[in-house]
Amino acid sequence: MRVAVGWSDIEGLRRFDNALKSLGEKKMRQVANRALNAAGGQGRTQVVRALAKQTGLTQKVVKRYIKVKQSDWGSLEYRINSNSRDVPLKYFKPKEVDGGTNASPFGKKTFYQDAFFRGGRFPDRRVALSGKMNGHVFVRKDTKGRKIMKAKSGVNVSEQMVKDASAAAWRSTIGRVLPVKLEDQIEQATNGVFS
Repeated sequence: MRVAVGWSDIEGLRRFDNALKSLGEKKMRQVANRALNAAGGQGRTQVVRALAKQTGLTQKVVKRYIKVKQSDWGSLEYRINSNSRDVPLKYFKPKEVDGGTNASPFGKKTFYQDAFFRGGRFPDRRVALSGKMNGHVFVRKDTKGRKIMKAKSGVNVSEQMVKDASAAAWRSTIGRVLPVKLEDQIEQATNGVFS
C-alpha cells in the first residue's frame, strides 16, 4: 500500500512536519493504533460479507469461525485469525433425500451419499438425533452402520479467507480506508493543524 500526500506550497509541508513533531512518539502510536482499529473493523465487515458469499455460510456462522486481534500500542497490527477446521455440513442447509443428504457448501447444491441427520427409516424419518449429535450430518463408517462420523463439507474458513473475493475485499477496504482514518486521527490529535 502506498500513501501519497501533496501540497501546493512548501509552507503546508512545514506545518505538517511541525504538527507531527509536536505529537511525539507516544501520541503517534496512539494515532496509528486508533486508525488501524477503525480501518480493520471496516475491513473485517467486508471480509465477513465476502466469505459468506464465497462459502455459502451465513454471516453469523462466519463470525463464529474468525477471531480478531485488534491493534495495540505494542504491536500496531490488526489481525483476523481463523482456525483450520472443516465447517460441519449442518450449517449448509442440509436436507435428507432418498439415499443421502443434499447440502450447499460454496453455494452449490451437493449430494452426500448415505449421509443422514435423522433416525428411522426413509422417508418417515421423524426422529431428530439428539444429545451430542446436535443437528450434525453423519455418514456410516462400516457396513453394519454402528460406527458413524461427521460428514465433511470441504469448507475451511481459514483457507477461504486468503483467496478470491474475501482477500480482495480486505485489500481494497484497507487500502481505501486506512489513509483516511490516519488523516482523521492526525487531524484530531493536532487540533486541526493537519486538515
